[in-house]
Amino acid sequence: MIPAPEILVGLPPIIDGRIETLILGSFPSPASLAAGQYYAHRQNQFWRLIAALTGEPLHDLDYALRCRRVLAHGLGIWDVYRTCQRQGALDAAIRGAESNDFSRLKKAAPRLRRVLFNGKTAGLMARSFSAAGYATSILPSTSPAYTLAFERKLAVWRAALAD
Repeated sequence: MIPAPEILVGLPPIIDGRIETLILGSFPSPASLAAGQYYAHRQNQFWRLIAALTGEPLHDLDYALRCRRVLAHGLGIWDVYRTCQRQGALDAAIRGAESNDFSRLKKAAPRLRRVLFNGKTAGLMARSFSAAGYATSILPSTSPAYTLAFERKLAVWRAALAD
């Protein structure tokens, strides 16, 4: 008998009262969980993309400073799932997922008006955020598994942030 995969626990949110846009991924990769950092896999394009959007040299900063700079731009980062079981890093392998408790967002981030979903799996939650009054967009994943050219991803992300 094969044992069930362990229950994985995600990372805490990067949010504060200044954020106007929340970026939601699905669940941290094994590399991110091991590092205790969002988007830690070296081939994930998230930090490169956010650096291009903010004009900040985020790839040159340590993680704590990177997070502070993102918050200073009114951006928050979190995931839709708090816990799950998963073998490997692919979203398609996520099983038994439990969503994060987003009920505290209105109080913790009173200026929040827009939620961007980093990929289609995270985007499965778009309808509930839209019903709560937030503008939503499902964007191309920054994962290395999603092979759309960086410039195309950047253009879509830039348009979503400009709205």
